[in-house]
Amino acid sequence: MGFHGTLRPGLIQLRVLDLDKTLDFYKNILGLDEVGRTNDGRVMLKAYDEFDHHSVVLRKTNEAGLDFVAFKVDSPEKLEDLKQKTEKFGYKVSEASDDQPGFGKRYVYTICTGHQFQIYYDVELAKKTPQIKNPDIWTEPPRGMRATRLDHFLLFGPGIAEAERYCKEVFDMYVPEVCNTPDGKRLAAWITSSNKPHDLAFVEYPKPGKLHHVGFYLQTWEDVLNAADHIAINKLKLDIGPTRHAITRGLSIYFWEPSGNRIETYCAGYTAYPDNPQRVWDADQLGKGLFYFSGEVIPSFLEVVS
Repeated sequence: MGFHGTLRPGLIQLRVLDLDKTLDFYKNILGLDEVGRTNDGRVMLKAYDEFDHHSVVLRKTNEAGLDFVAFKVDSPEKLEDLKQKTEKFGYKVSEASDDQPGFGKRYVYTICTGHQFQIYYDVELAKKTPQIKNPDIWTEPPRGMRATRLDHFLLFGPGIAEAERYCKEVFDMYVPEVCNTPDGKRLAAWITSSNKPHDLAFVEYPKPGKLHHVGFYLQTWEDVLNAADHIAINKLKLDIGPTRHAITRGLSIYFWEPSGNRIETYCAGYTAYPDNPQRVWDADQLGKGLFYFSGEVIPSFLEVVS
């Protein structure tokens, strides 16, 4: 399908408690590359199959969680257009002032769920990228869990019906899959700008600004099993999996990195198209949707956020 200006989630900044221990996880277990550090000590990383300067930033603090997520758009004109549309939608927009090496102008605002969003166009290529001339499949063997890219994230907060409407009306995304309560209110929504089943998802939750998980893409089910081995070998805390979702049809495993942010390593999933009928789940069937094999909701999965 054709993109409509919003390309993908391209940058996420996470709060971590123990920078050295958590950085070791992201580099040597998940398999990201350290790109550099900002003047205030934040660490920039990227996955081996990404071209942009970096996609993940770690900031040491006393509480784990999410600082912001940022979406890349396809032109300077689209960036200004989305700024104006966001303001018209009702969110106050300002220009980001924090140090983010390699990135140009970024606009920042907070949506109804309490999450900070950013939008940007201009970003430098990384020094180490996939080859583009008669390319090999990789230049260095992927490490650890072999994460290929930042894929998606799941956000918990109040008012997700408005957040979903914002993504559709301003970002021109679409919603392949939803879950509704018995009275027809939105409980969860999976939203995308491309053929992926989701770039981001929302779950209705009373506390604002919460992160459920960050998803990194793997290539195969065998890679998901390899991730499970690394979880066991490195004594990481497992949440659920390896398993399959009926929602998105992803093959997946969830666990917590050393600072307490939940990570998903994920592959497969159906191919989404905006003209496909929307898949709709009833809330009492959410266990089947999330964990297809058992059909049961794991309590920690909906109760633990950062």
